[in-house]
Amino acid sequence: MPLETPLSIGDLASATDTKVETIRWYERVGVLAAPARTSGNYRAYGAEHLERLSFGRHARDLEFSLDQVRDLLQLADDRNQSCDAVDRVAREHLEQVERKIADLEALRHELRDLIGQCRHGTVAECRIVRALAPDRGAA
Repeated sequence: MPLETPLSIGDLASATDTKVETIRWYERVGVLAAPARTSGNYRAYGAEHLERLSFGRHARDLEFSLDQVRDLLQLADDRNQSCDAVDRVAREHLEQVERKIADLEALRHELRDLIGQCRHGTVAECRIVRALAPDRGAA
């Protein structure tokens, strides 16, 4: 991705739909290499920054963790290696997503059961409020 002129942090933020502070944070945590500086000491980002930030943002949109993003970027830097390690990271993430989905489905079932117990009486008789209240007999 050739760039004719370096990007300012604002331009990089706009190009990747990323907040400026997030870009600075990615630099601090090592996801992005520190950019060169202009004679006026402004950050000057190149194509490699744009590519890495775009990659990282897309991975974060898919809810890969920061550590997983770092791993994927490191793996992506060595284009000649087998993609087995990349596949392993993605499979581990998929397993995490599937566990979250199962947890959310159990939560949905529990909430539907609670709502189904509603008798449309007063709050004092409300089954939902009773189910959420602390056990008064445990005191």
